[in-house]
Amino acid sequence: MRQPKIMIYSPNDAAVYADMLGNQLGVVHVHAASTPEEAAEKLDGTEVILGWKIPLELLASPAAASVRWIQSMGAGVDDLVRSPHIAPHVRISRVVGQYSAPMAEYVFAHLLAEYQNLNQMKKSQQNKEWRPFVPELLAGKTIGIAGLGSIGSEMVRKARAFDMTVHGLSYSGKQAHLVDRHYGPSEWDAFVRPLDCLVLVLPLTAATAQVVNRELLRAMKPDACLVNVGRGKLIVEHDLIDVLREGHLRAAVLDVFEHEPLPADSELWKLPQVRVTPHLSGMNTDERICRYFSENLKRYVQNEPLMGAVDRQLGY
Repeated sequence: MRQPKIMIYSPNDAAVYADMLGNQLGVVHVHAASTPEEAAEKLDGTEVILGWKIPLELLASPAAASVRWIQSMGAGVDDLVRSPHIAPHVRISRVVGQYSAPMAEYVFAHLLAEYQNLNQMKKSQQNKEWRPFVPELLAGKTIGIAGLGSIGSEMVRKARAFDMTVHGLSYSGKQAHLVDRHYGPSEWDAFVRPLDCLVLVLPLTAATAQVVNRELLRAMKPDACLVNVGRGKLIVEHDLIDVLREGHLRAAVLDVFEHEPLPADSELWKLPQVRVTPHLSGMNTDERICRYFSENLKRYVQNEPLMGAVDRQLGY
């Protein structure tokens, strides 16, 4: 089997990935880089890059002429798709099927916490107060999932387990059969109006950037919950802040933001309806990523279709 030169790029644990691929999975010609300077030194002759937060400007250099395939360590590839430095012939792939379960559990953990009012339960315990109340149920509520790929499809499955009514919005319509009612990209307003919970799982493309704006947020029920585990720039962040200041929306669970880390002076930190988490809903393990890459590498050298192959025209 052909053995191309591979560079692993990750600011934090490139050496861990390289060691795992080489010593546990038998992948050869693997080189680790954690800084742009290291990447520049090892780029010459590299055919395959497995990376996270890759310094894309390096791919415009003559040393990058040998690169033929970039495998992202994540599901989001908007930075790679938009980059002017990646030549048209370079194939791009993303991780699929690895994030469905953790992201779905994240969403329902936060929705259950909100409707069961776990904060009130904990506060009563801390104050030694016996204060019974009737928690709300997810059953009977309407959840809308924007994005019906592998992650959104798993959220649909879990929503069914809670006896929720499930609406979906997608740009392809391929998975419309999964939901009780499906909406297309021209029907955002009609999609959000009946929802108790809106979950964003869309990729960031020219069509989805800042699609959730002030008008759309105000079209939602005043007591609706918003959850964003897609991309931060799906939402016009200052519009969301204004709408929340007005008391509109019951809760906003945000795992992704326009700028990450979320700046310390962002008002999102202190708005009472907001739950801020540090982009952790889709956390993966080094081992799972390495095994995924190893399988895709076999496909690559055998000229078979790649898992998670990205269509640059679609943006995902």
